[in-house]
Amino acid sequence: MKFKLFLFAVPALALYGGFFLLPAVQGLRYATTDWDGYSSTFNDVGLANLGEVVSNDDLFRNALTNNLKFMLAVVVGQTALALLLAVLLAVRSRASTFLRALFFLPTVLSSVSVAFIWKFVYDPNFGLANAVLDAVGLGTLKSAYLGNEDTAILWVAVAQVWFHAGQMMIIYIAGINQIPQELYDAAQTDGAGRWQQFRHVTWPMVAPATTLVIAYTTLQSFKAFDLILGLAGNPPRSGLDVLATRIYTTFANSQLGYAAAESIVFMVAIALATYLQNRAARMAHG
Repeated sequence: MKFKLFLFAVPALALYGGFFLLPAVQGLRYATTDWDGYSSTFNDVGLANLGEVVSNDDLFRNALTNNLKFMLAVVVGQTALALLLAVLLAVRSRASTFLRALFFLPTVLSSVSVAFIWKFVYDPNFGLANAVLDAVGLGTLKSAYLGNEDTAILWVAVAQVWFHAGQMMIIYIAGINQIPQELYDAAQTDGAGRWQQFRHVTWPMVAPATTLVIAYTTLQSFKAFDLILGLAGNPPRSGLDVLATRIYTTFANSQLGYAAAESIVFMVAIALATYLQNRAARMAHG
């Protein structure tokens, strides 16, 4: 009987094996070759590709640095904004329901649409951001935004936070609604103010939601491929080149074996970043 029940999982396992495990194994194999993606023959190069990626590839190192900046900015900004919105809108009312829907709305847009919206916002000549600064008398703060190599990736992070903060807000609201009201009543009886209630009741109790938000946000920040290309063009400039676009460019240059090696380092970077952030989140919650 148990064997028959196992048969129900066979279709899912077949799809998982065919579309994930097999390509993953093939990727590991190609990473040890110099295959260009087209030729019928290729040479084995062992770990030379991985060694080159890790130690001598300045373009990959630049993309990794940009990606880490982007990830940290997005994780901190998106988590903080999502939690703030959730705390303010956790109460059930028509106004909060409307505002939840309003803040969630950007999530249903395509990445390309979001890229075009923020490309208009950031345009240094007729963009919304500089127009607003002029209107409020802060014209001296106008910027080239995406044209500034040193800070361009941080402005993309702002667009990413706007894009997905509403989605993370829903996760936090679900976590807050699971907190027993008795804990807040007890805190009020002990004289705790709103900040103390947040610090000693809400924040510790939303630890599982925070872990989920940080993990999901980290993955999003490493996968922001179409948003980057939409804002920066193809191929992106040095200041906007991230790991996903770097690997894509390598594939486009007919270096499939080398791109496969970059992909392996990419996956390791995601796993390590997620692990470290989850550890930090657990420490922050005590």
